[in-house]
Amino acid sequence: MIIPPTNSADELAAENARLRSELAIARDRQSASAEILRTIAASPSDARPVFAAIASSSKRLLGGFSATVLQFIGDELHLVAFTPTSPEADKGLEASFPRKIADFPTFALVRDGKTIQFPDSEAADVPELNRELARLRGFRSVLFMPLMNRGTPVGMISVTRAEPGAFAPDVVQLLQTFADQAVIAIENARLFNETREALERQTATADVLKVMAASPSDMRPVFDAIAANANRLIDGFSTAVLRYIDGAVHLAAFTSTDPAGDRVLQASFPVQFARFPPHQLVAHGHSAQLPDTELEPAARDIARARGYRSMLFTPLMSEGEAIGIIIATRRTTGNFADHHVRLLQTFADQAVIAIKNVSLFNEVATRTSELAKSLDDLRAAQDRLIQTEKLASLGQLTAGIAHEIKNPLNFVNNFASLSAELTDELNELLAPVTLADDVRSEVDELTGLLKDNLQKVVQHGRRADSIVKNMLLHSREGGGEHGLSDINALVEESLNLAYHGARAEKPGFDVRLKRELDPAAGQAEVFPQEITRMLLNLISNGFHAVTRRKADGVAGYEPEVTAATRDRGDSIEIRIRDNGTGIADEVKEKMFDPFFTTKPAGEGTGLGLSMSHDIVVKQHGGTIDVATVPGEFTEFTILLPRKSSFAGGRG
Repeated sequence: MIIPPTNSADELAAENARLRSELAIARDRQSASAEILRTIAASPSDARPVFAAIASSSKRLLGGFSATVLQFIGDELHLVAFTPTSPEADKGLEASFPRKIADFPTFALVRDGKTIQFPDSEAADVPELNRELARLRGFRSVLFMPLMNRGTPVGMISVTRAEPGAFAPDVVQLLQTFADQAVIAIENARLFNETREALERQTATADVLKVMAASPSDMRPVFDAIAANANRLIDGFSTAVLRYIDGAVHLAAFTSTDPAGDRVLQASFPVQFARFPPHQLVAHGHSAQLPDTELEPAARDIARARGYRSMLFTPLMSEGEAIGIIIATRRTTGNFADHHVRLLQTFADQAVIAIKNVSLFNEVATRTSELAKSLDDLRAAQDRLIQTEKLASLGQLTAGIAHEIKNPLNFVNNFASLSAELTDELNELLAPVTLADDVRSEVDELTGLLKDNLQKVVQHGRRADSIVKNMLLHSREGGGEHGLSDINALVEESLNLAYHGARAEKPGFDVRLKRELDPAAGQAEVFPQEITRMLLNLISNGFHAVTRRKADGVAGYEPEVTAATRDRGDSIEIRIRDNGTGIADEVKEKMFDPFFTTKPAGEGTGLGLSMSHDIVVKQHGGTIDVATVPGEFTEFTILLPRKSSFAGGRG
């Protein structure tokens, strides 16, 4: 006898089947959640792979027709993931986003964190936009799950079905789990990207600071670094740093795009403030944006030439005044993110620091140079003072010695001349006296030798007297009458005197004289006798130099001495040049020292150039310099002030 199964056995089997089904569903849900978590871990900086996994799992596990993930970015709703249905429906869905949140009525339903269902999209209470979208996509019921982060909606997930009907509570709970995971992905990506951006900003800031330290006197490398780093960190198309200088905007640095666009940018600057609208746009000290350059005629042409569509302007502010501007651009329209605006402000602050640093560095360098020059001038003045004191003491000593020597020297000269005359008288007295021939001959020889010796005494006595007179002239304080004199006339007179004097001393002397006298040279307050004496010394030295070179037998050599004058405003320049033997370096260093001479013994006292130096520098407050090349030329350059402050004599 066969006993049929009882109801209890049937119920047990059904329960087992249910449990197995629930277990399978739970296992699928756990697997899906684990897969999404793995995707989150694998994509810490980008939530889009996570959104794609959530959309796919939501559709599959909820038995859906389609699933979408939307994210709120700024004031817009963006489609970040969806499961495809048909090409036409998918295209219509993608064309619906991004859109303003205010134009999406479903947002108002879920912004407080509530889950919303439309069991039948054809129902009268369903918004028209949702009904049209359902018809386009081909579904009849939809579940909206908000993505909430600390009480703030950041997006939503929607799951649709082809048939009408409400979604079961466990399905809603599963979608809530996916929504929480989506929020975790968004937050992870935000934190990761913020950390990365902060690190990049710190690195970029450090790089700019390094460039500042390496380039304290030049802003250009700093501006180049700022433009490059700013452009990279804000995902810009191009970035330019501009400076305001004397009412105009100057291009200081920029990131290159293409040669033609770069040329357009470079040709646009410098430009006056009045023709540069951004100058007024950020004059208040705050950043400004141009979301679409096509809407602004003043920016449209250069934007098209360079290839960008939006602009961010950040002023360089120093003590409340704009001293420049940084302009960042992008190829796309729209506003720059707030953190990018703050980042560009950081770079603007660094640019201001760089400008101040360079300004301070240049001020310090200028001041240091001025102090160094002052120190050099002070040392030179001290050296001149010491030298002047030495020369003054030497002058006093020289004058004293010269006066002491002059009297006995006059005595020697006078009595030597008289004694020479007495020898002639002695010969006349002895002429009538009868003397033996040998005695007569010996007397004549002795008186002749005596006369010759006395004449040599007279000759060298006069030479000594000339030296004494020069010593007295070198040490004296006077210089004759002081007043306005025609410098060209003094040069012409000195040139003629020196030439005729040289011809009288050496009849065979010949030299070509060149005159380059500037008619505008005019007059100066001088001691004319002293200036003439100085010029005679220099010209005579030139004659001596060309004579020596000619004596060396150089083929084709033509002796030449040139005297030139030039009007130098408050001063008059005199140049005396010869093409003689030149001056060696070791001689040049000592040529203005008293008693230093290179002439043979008996031809020079060593006081000519020393006196010339004193006449120009001490008496007249001018300068005297020499340029020379041994074997080629020597040129003295004298600069005399038109109004001398040494009217009383020596300084």
